[in-house]
Amino acid sequence: MASFGLMQRTVHCPQPLVEERSSLVAGCSGRGLPVIQRQRRGVCSATNGVQRGRVLRRTAASPDVVSFVDPNDIRKPAAAAAGPTVDKVGVLLLNLGGPEKLEDVKPFLYNLFADPEIIRLPAAAQFLQPLLATIISTLRAPKSAEGYEAIGGGSPLRRITDEQAEALAQSLRAKGQPANVYVGMRYWHPYTEEALEHIKADGVTRLVILPLYPQFSISTSGSSLRLLESLFKSDRALKSLRHTVIPSWYQRRGYVSAMADLIVEELRKFRDVPSVELFFSAHGVPKSYVEEAGDPYKEEMEECVRLIMAEVKQRGFANTHTLAYQSRVGPAEWLKPYTDESIKELGQRGVKSLLAVPISFVSEHIETLEEIDMEYRELAEESGIRNWGRVPALNTNTAFINDLADAVMEALPYVGCLAGPTDSLVPLAIPRTWTVETAYVSASGLGLSLSDRSAIATRSGVGSGSSRESGSSISREGDRGREPALVAGGRRDLEMLLQAYDRERRTLPSPVVMWEWGWTKSAETWNGRIAMIAIIIILALEAASGQSILKNLFLAE
Repeated sequence: MASFGLMQRTVHCPQPLVEERSSLVAGCSGRGLPVIQRQRRGVCSATNGVQRGRVLRRTAASPDVVSFVDPNDIRKPAAAAAGPTVDKVGVLLLNLGGPEKLEDVKPFLYNLFADPEIIRLPAAAQFLQPLLATIISTLRAPKSAEGYEAIGGGSPLRRITDEQAEALAQSLRAKGQPANVYVGMRYWHPYTEEALEHIKADGVTRLVILPLYPQFSISTSGSSLRLLESLFKSDRALKSLRHTVIPSWYQRRGYVSAMADLIVEELRKFRDVPSVELFFSAHGVPKSYVEEAGDPYKEEMEECVRLIMAEVKQRGFANTHTLAYQSRVGPAEWLKPYTDESIKELGQRGVKSLLAVPISFVSEHIETLEEIDMEYRELAEESGIRNWGRVPALNTNTAFINDLADAVMEALPYVGCLAGPTDSLVPLAIPRTWTVETAYVSASGLGLSLSDRSAIATRSGVGSGSSRESGSSISREGDRGREPALVAGGRRDLEMLLQAYDRERRTLPSPVVMWEWGWTKSAETWNGRIAMIAIIIILALEAASGQSILKNLFLAE
């Protein structure tokens, strides 16, 4: 059994899966965050002493495994005294994926639009998802292929993600924590299912799941975690695998500092540095995801930019900045302001120098290399912006990779310490940007609801006062001496999120079929279905072409 030091004593976490259930358990990425963890059968707890009471020691039985041992503990059970259990740590990096050659473009797009987290259909129309994906991918493939051809004939995302995985493994090894690092893509090879097969074949006993999306969104990390949840449910071997999830990490000190380093480096290349507009461009999501489904993406993105700008200003650069959203598809309203419209507006305001900052991407891919570097740069020049620059993606930036390694190591003590009462949902947690003196954790997971986070922000003085470093996360002055913060369960938060998100997917009773001529229930039902199919096909054509067909048909003058 895994163990970790607790106030000069070792607490042994019982096996969480005493029943045949599966749940992805949320991890905590804040170093030194005190928690109390309770589960249905047994208790696993940790306090501030988790860092002080541990000694790293290699064992003779397994020289490649680092065990946490408390030399002052006199209450070790006999099993532990006989020797530590051999552990094999794994890290699963989750990412989007991308076509590696031009002939991959169409099937990649099909996989993307066949995902119900990307295109939401009412429950009655879900059977049309494959047809919709076929139509959109067929119509969009030629234009998308042109974009990939412009950047060399394919996406570099897999190559860069593999390099990040190797760099992360090396960083963990240098920090004394050997681990196998795996890559699981959502929409192209190597698929998440392929990565899990390698994880099982390698005999991994503890797994940290790390999406390579700094900010959480339903359509990115959420989609990958839903897939993982279904795979864990259906595979007996995965049900017994101890694991934890780090769902978002935009607030980590290493990430924020690495982004600030890149921004400052590029800023210094301009002749008139103070006049440069910092232009943060994030991947957009439909507005309904945020306003109707409760997606925290917009909130996390805005907070992420605030943290980075605070770090940049601490280094002596007080440039103005803009946050906009790119890559929208179809006529539906997405998060605003849009990147293209914002660039035009900045040009009209007389901005002459602009530094583009890809904020939601940690790897170079088509949206940085083609959309930003080519399309938006050309638009900027047409708008009168003469001086253009672009901050590179983090890729294998040393500070960034080392911080990811720290996040993995901080999450490891929580692997397998919680047993979820059900296997129906993924209990996500959203790590915060400050530390608290005491945190109580429910039996289902770690996390903060939006209302809880606002209350803690008010008590802790977040938004006022200077920043300081606490471990590897950003903390604010005013934390110390405050009353303990009550932390809500991550599972409850996700249930609230998905309850709204799945509102249109709930199963409804089948309609009563009455085969009669005239204005009957069956006629209304089938007329409605035919109309729905027609509208969905039109919406698919609009999404593929970017033109509003309905508007042209009915609103044309």
